[in-house]
Amino acid sequence: MEVDHYSVLGLPSGEEGANLTPKEITKAYREKARDLHPDKRKDDPNAHENFIKLKNSYEILIDEKARKLFDDLLRVKREQQHRFAQQDSKRRKMMSDLEDRERAFFDPDPSVKAKEEEERIARKLKEEIARIRAMHANKGASAGTGSGSGLNQEKVGREGNIGGGVGLDKEKVLKVSWEKIGEDYTAEKLRELFSRFGEVEDVVVKSSKKKGSALVVMATKEAAVAATGSVSGSLINPLLVVPLKPPIAAEFPAPQKAEETDRFSNLVGAGYQAFEDAVLQKLKKAAEKQQK
Repeated sequence: MEVDHYSVLGLPSGEEGANLTPKEITKAYREKARDLHPDKRKDDPNAHENFIKLKNSYEILIDEKARKLFDDLLRVKREQQHRFAQQDSKRRKMMSDLEDRERAFFDPDPSVKAKEEEERIARKLKEEIARIRAMHANKGASAGTGSGSGLNQEKVGREGNIGGGVGLDKEKVLKVSWEKIGEDYTAEKLRELFSRFGEVEDVVVKSSKKKGSALVVMATKEAAVAATGSVSGSLINPLLVVPLKPPIAAEFPAPQKAEETDRFSNLVGAGYQAFEDAVLQKLKKAAEKQQK
């Protein structure tokens, strides 16, 4: 073992170092990194090398598996040093003679076993260091791809299918809006409300701080027509339900229905927003009157 990684970070080694928490190790690393950063030691030719050495020691100690192997290696070293420190020259000679005889008949030399154990742990530690470096290299290579892109594409695709996907009948889609007062509406709550008029295929909720809105896809046009104007929700927080694409006038022979269809068809942009706000205000006033 050539490097004591605890000492590199300015931490106590041995049993005291083994009891340090990851938070204490990270704190010591940050303090040491600020002091050894090459930008602060421009006149030191070894500044970059020392900083890399500090970073490598931190990566080993912050990795649970690598740190355990390193602590085991230190423990074997301490036990070996302690064993030899307790023996004087005469005792060591007697122990050496005894160990030679025992080795000839029974077990291998304990010092050989200790050396083999040290080498075994050192090999495992090197493997863990290689694993940590490979892991960091893979993270750097995949940083540009972005882990959330697939999720964003899924969301975009789903909304695109509701708004104008291939094969989707827009006359089965309802636009629902409400004010953000009282209890909010979730996708599950909306599905429960609209399922009274027929099967609900999908619900997508889009909310802002002041207003909530959703697209509800019914299984049939008839269910969408039945739900339009019929679902009020909570009296404190009523729902405004309009078709995403109103049915054509031919399906409603009454002149008044055809006129309403044309009015819904022209509700786009600021005009639609004004209509929506006006209806919501009327519903709110009606709910307040009923509560009184």
